[in-house]
Amino acid sequence: FKMEKNPKQIYNGYIKGGIMRGKFIVFEGSDGSGKTTILNNIKEYLDEHGYDYVLTREPGGTRIAEMVRDILLSNHDEEMSHRTEALLFAASRAQHVDQIIRPNLEKGKLVISDRFYMSSLAYQAYGRELGYDGVMSINEFAIDGIKPDCTIFFNVDPITVLNRKKKQVEADRLESEEDSYHKRVYEGYQKLLEREDDNLIIIDARKSIEEVTKASLDKLLEIIGG
Repeated sequence: FKMEKNPKQIYNGYIKGGIMRGKFIVFEGSDGSGKTTILNNIKEYLDEHGYDYVLTREPGGTRIAEMVRDILLSNHDEEMSHRTEALLFAASRAQHVDQIIRPNLEKGKLVISDRFYMSSLAYQAYGRELGYDGVMSINEFAIDGIKPDCTIFFNVDPITVLNRKKKQVEADRLESEEDSYHKRVYEGYQKLLEREDDNLIIIDARKSIEEVTKASLDKLLEIIGG
């Protein structure tokens, strides 16, 4: 994947509260939106151009959080209750914030995460119908004041794409849920886009991977001053 831009080689953080602080960018979207593929393309570009950054994911990003991820996505854990699921996502996120996100932001680094708390609101508050307030409260405790400087959201109805994906690879526990669940997740995201519009960029993910990658990378470079 090639871009015509020639960005700065090293990303510079900024001063906040007397300490150097980097920027925290989150990529969000329903399963099947192409988010992970596009992030891999962006990683290739940032590596080629010498950016100093951290690319991480949720659930996961640390040894402990990855262990929680295995539990959350395992097809052997079908008896997991919805409240347990929400709490495990929040627990994984707390470890991620404490071990990866906050320390690297304090070093002035660019931190890019595949998902953050918006996912929990879409998947547990709306998808599992646990309610916005309850899921938000446990996540406020988990993130401990850390919020994205910008969220880039890949907007596409996931049902058709996700059903196609299920035929190609083994789906995890959440991907294997019925279409009605994924429809609630998608509708939940749409509500969140209206409710949490601060520092939010919406990308039309119905286009080709190349077009979506270029649009996403253009926005990312604009945000970080590349």
